[in-house]
Amino acid sequence: MPNTQPEPEDIGRDEEPEHKRLDRHWNELLQELRVTQGGVQILAGLLYTLPFQARFEAVDMAQRWVYLGAVSAATLSAALLIAPVAFHRVLFRRRLRPELIRASALVTKLGLALLALSLALVVALVFSVVAGWDAAFISAAVAGAFFVVVWLMLPLRWASGYPEHEDEATV
Repeated sequence: MPNTQPEPEDIGRDEEPEHKRLDRHWNELLQELRVTQGGVQILAGLLYTLPFQARFEAVDMAQRWVYLGAVSAATLSAALLIAPVAFHRVLFRRRLRPELIRASALVTKLGLALLALSLALVVALVFSVVAGWDAAFISAAVAGAFFVVVWLMLPLRWASGYPEHEDEATV
């Protein structure tokens, strides 16, 4: 006999029809993207301007590679976090909302991972300039660990008591 009890997030919602649930998931994803898109675009924009600053000439080759890694990760992150908008435009009115949500959720997760990498590389770059490479490695490791714990481990821990609904597993 199938479980007919509502999921904890659906309690109090009048969303029997599948299309309403999908609309809600799409809207929640868009709200999450609004938070991240602006930040990653500002980060990328600031990184793009660094080589045009006079002090950039003092950056050694290793620092330039870290910088290029940060720029690349920020650029790819921005592209992935903006991708759901492009997906929506291409798939508009094709009745592919579940596929749109699944693909958008996946690229959002990848975009967040690249954003975390970019931020850790920026921290490493700043620390390498200000305090040296030992401090850069430590600070990047701490930043990376912080992102893994706060953005991944804590939510997974909170969710461990709630089984995933198979249709919502990728959202």
